[in-house]
Amino acid sequence: MTPAALRAAARAGRLTGPTAGLAPGFLQANIAILPADHADDFAAFLRANPAACPLLAQGRPGDPRLPLGADIDLRRDLPRYRVLRHGRPAGDMTEITALWRDDLVGFAVGCSLSFEAELLAAGVRLRCVGPGLSCAAFDSAIPAVPAGRFRARLVVSMRAIRRPDLDRAIAVTRAQPLAHGGPVHVGDPAAIGVDLSRPIDGIGLTDILADEVPVFWACGVTMQRAIEAAAPPLAITHAPGHMLITDLPACASEPRPWT
Repeated sequence: MTPAALRAAARAGRLTGPTAGLAPGFLQANIAILPADHADDFAAFLRANPAACPLLAQGRPGDPRLPLGADIDLRRDLPRYRVLRHGRPAGDMTEITALWRDDLVGFAVGCSLSFEAELLAAGVRLRCVGPGLSCAAFDSAIPAVPAGRFRARLVVSMRAIRRPDLDRAIAVTRAQPLAHGGPVHVGDPAAIGVDLSRPIDGIGLTDILADEVPVFWACGVTMQRAIEAAAPPLAITHAPGHMLITDLPACASEPRPWT
């Protein structure tokens, strides 16, 4: 299915599950929606942390559209949303029309799910790709650069990579800066404060085989941790793994508006 068809399926309630493996070759995006009085500080946090939060687009207050594809509507085009009130999760929803307000500002940040098809095409084995499978994400001890009310430690995604594939995996992902670029750490998880037995939300493949090494990329869930710290009265993000699928190519090197 095309990105537009997948967004239409989400809008109609037919797509409510994770987006890993969907629309290979196109950028998927983390989404955050905040009140306008938090938008400037949040945008500064994203700009200060481009590996974790490569900014694809920022909307206007009250406007649910983003220039990342035909007829995108942030209120309905994700399979699942997570609502936060005062920094705490307050439930998931499959559309947020009833919550939308004139002061809300949408942000889209690149996602590493976008580069998995490129890794597979390059011959890199990914055991975390397939029906019902996904990579795992972890809270790390690496500090992000704070901005105003927003501060966090990096969240990282982990993929177990065969040692012979490692150089290719690094090269392929470095060429995709809008999907987090190259890894931030290779090897011992404890060196960055990661415990492989504690993936975020208990989701994702965490075992490492004898011929593999754990490889960690900065992850857009970092921005959710920053939102939790800033604790705005209302914020909305994608639910973990339930991304906005854009019409931008995964190989894009800068966030040019879709036309």
